[in-house]
Amino acid sequence: MHKLKRLLHPKSIAVFGGKQAARVVTQSSRIGFSGEIWPVHPNKADVDGYKAYRSVAELPGAPDAAFVGVNRHLTVDVVKALAERGAGGAVCYAAGFLETGAYDEDGERLQAELVAAAGQMPIIGPNCYGLINYADGALLWPDNHGGVKLAKDGRGVAIVTQSSSVAIHITMQKRGLPLAFLMTAGNQAQTGLSEMALDLIEDERVTALGLHIEAFDSVAGFERLAARARELKKPIIAMKVGRSEQARQATVSHTASLAGSDAASDAFLKRLGIARVDSIPAFIEALKLLHITGPLPGCRLSSMSCSGGEASIMADSAEGRSVHFPVLAADHRVRVKSTLGPLVAVANPLDYHTFIWNNEPAMTATFSAMVSGGFDLNILVIDFPRRDRCLNVDEWGLVTLRSFEAALKTNKANGAIVSSIPENLPEEYADRLIVRGVAPLFGIPEAMDAAQAAAFIGNAWREPLAQPVDTTAVGRSGTKRFTPDEAEGKERLIKAGLPVPKGERANNAVEAASLSQALGFPVALKALGVAHKSEVGAVRLNLKDTESVSNAALDLLPLGTGLYVEHMVRDGVAELIVGFTRDPMFGAVMTLGTGGVLVELLRDSVILMLPATRDDIEAALRGLKFYPLLEGYRGRPKADVGAAIDAIAGIADFVQKNAGEIEELDINPLIVCAEGNGAWIADALLVLGEKKND
Repeated sequence: MHKLKRLLHPKSIAVFGGKQAARVVTQSSRIGFSGEIWPVHPNKADVDGYKAYRSVAELPGAPDAAFVGVNRHLTVDVVKALAERGAGGAVCYAAGFLETGAYDEDGERLQAELVAAAGQMPIIGPNCYGLINYADGALLWPDNHGGVKLAKDGRGVAIVTQSSSVAIHITMQKRGLPLAFLMTAGNQAQTGLSEMALDLIEDERVTALGLHIEAFDSVAGFERLAARARELKKPIIAMKVGRSEQARQATVSHTASLAGSDAASDAFLKRLGIARVDSIPAFIEALKLLHITGPLPGCRLSSMSCSGGEASIMADSAEGRSVHFPVLAADHRVRVKSTLGPLVAVANPLDYHTFIWNNEPAMTATFSAMVSGGFDLNILVIDFPRRDRCLNVDEWGLVTLRSFEAALKTNKANGAIVSSIPENLPEEYADRLIVRGVAPLFGIPEAMDAAQAAAFIGNAWREPLAQPVDTTAVGRSGTKRFTPDEAEGKERLIKAGLPVPKGERANNAVEAASLSQALGFPVALKALGVAHKSEVGAVRLNLKDTESVSNAALDLLPLGTGLYVEHMVRDGVAELIVGFTRDPMFGAVMTLGTGGVLVELLRDSVILMLPATRDDIEAALRGLKFYPLLEGYRGRPKADVGAAIDAIAGIADFVQKNAGEIEELDINPLIVCAEGNGAWIADALLVLGEKKND
């Protein structure tokens, strides 16, 4: 049995508290809860017509679910009594626990006491509103909500959020999104967001899952969730906050959660095959599309509208996205052209003009011809007239919708109606379209976000499930940090078998000149003990004789703690940066991108979790803007990409094996030479922490 089964599907609900608890009773009755409702209050004889009990001990039995809406101190006592009685779980409404942080020293203690009091009984929160089961009509929710109970045999999406306000707003939407379950996670003191989600997707009435995430409760928990979602073919959309520093700070104060690095979070979600969106409207539209079509098989879209302006807007909306509007093949273009007049220019997106308006057979023929191209999603752009000010609204709209539905059915194709302005698609039309298997999407940008998310999941599910993230570096090092100089750092890399040019430490100009001759010219000369050498002129390159080395050494000695002479890497085609930092949630995280002196300016990089396979690394390289340089852009030499991948994989392995002490590793540049000449670590900055004993 799943941990939350009784709580999510209760046959009896106990309700504790005053005003908020009374609302739970009222709302449960209104939604049509068919089970027992047991209010608990020390003074009242009844609550909204339901007999009230004085304590947990007086209840007729052990409740499947409880809403605990009393103050934070009493919450601990009630939860303890419920656990001892054998209750199925409890929602803890009260705030004032760990989220109060430094402002209240009792908060952390009370949260620990609450978890201890619950024991094996699952609790949600504290500091949360609770849950609504729209599939069965079971509610533990102390406020208004805009949802309705699902029809018998109905299906819908499940949503878990760390914000009760966001949850309420989503229930109030008028976009046709069918909700099966809604949960709020609060502080996740005992039961994490991923655990809630894992139990929700087991319900056969749930089609897709939406997560509003302030912080991940558990890396392993999310990995289990993603794997099970894939098995059940239930896609996940995430709205992960924390791109800004303000959002990360707000996360700490809201639920005492640690947000971590946003770039690492983004990489983690991609690794799991969870699509990320950045707004509530995009979140709703993506869930709606996935509820109807599931993940899309690819990124090829078609668009039809009766306006050239709309066609242009649609074309622009795909710019910079993975989803796109491919050019029509010649024979396909002829098929579409045959259904339209000679004055219509056929393209994708298609402006079919107004010549066939309200001519259902003609519209069906055109739509069918366009949809026959085998697109992954077919879009029809319609903004419906205002019903309060316009005539023949239903007649105009229904002809167009029937024609599009017929075209989709004939071709067994995925389709969506998109309104360019969200409010121009009435909710009753959206409901009607969903029943017919057509996605009603509100707003062009949101529709494109939804299509891109669905295509991303489809592509991710075609790939093997990623290995679990290596989190052994989380919290492993001590507080002391030190930075070996480049000579010592590179010595460690050489011992690990990594491609480092030959080099030697020198104490003075004479030693530097002698060593350079032994290494072979040209050489590079660097001042040791300087982190970012190019910024302060602490490096000299391409020195071709002993005299130039001696002169350079005299200039560099005052800048650092010594000198490092290194054989110069030649035939460099491109420069990469390969960096590693310790993320508090994910452990060692790799940054791979365009390197050299332009790294900060270009900001062309990607984040990878560890372990990273060769395929992961190659895909990351191909995603960089500068990748054409590696392939021999405009006649330039082709780079030794295989050697670069070998080097990066080797560096990642070195970091994993030394995760307990490496705080940072910055290799910039990794010089990638012409094909057959390898890839070399030209500069390396290693930061170590005091290694802790296990």
